[in-house]
Amino acid sequence: MPDTPLVIVPPEGGRSFWQPVPANGFVRCLLSSAEIGAETAFSMGTQNVDAGCFVREHQHPDNEEVIFILEGRGEALLDGVTTHPLETGTCLFIGKGRPHRFQASDEAQLVFMWLMMPGGLDTFFARIGRERQAGDTKPEPFARPADVLQIEAETVFGALPA
Repeated sequence: MPDTPLVIVPPEGGRSFWQPVPANGFVRCLLSSAEIGAETAFSMGTQNVDAGCFVREHQHPDNEEVIFILEGRGEALLDGVTTHPLETGTCLFIGKGRPHRFQASDEAQLVFMWLMMPGGLDTFFARIGRERQAGDTKPEPFARPADVLQIEAETVFGALPA
């Protein structure tokens, strides 16, 4: 047998964190090369964005990202100017430094898988969120940490172009 990692994450497995406004919802951090010893640097998980909520516009100057819509509808704002509908089965590849924002429809949550190369998005989610266990009662919406800009700078985010 090869001496390489083999990891299986069960349903509701992985680390999970409630997310602050404006996304609300929660993330599941499923796999990270740093945790499993994979040769290729990445992190991967899912994010549930509450109906009518959004992932604010941002960019990753040193990371490439894949987004795959698992459930729901919404839209993506790409490069600050182009909107693209999101629905189950939509897949996006977002290159380094490209601004993007995700908006859930008003009718239902938007659920997507994210893959960040190299990794680090999992660290950001852990630092801004609140730990979540399967079966937890959803908390009331809560604010982002006061030092969120510092956390972003220390993880995978860069300033948006002016």
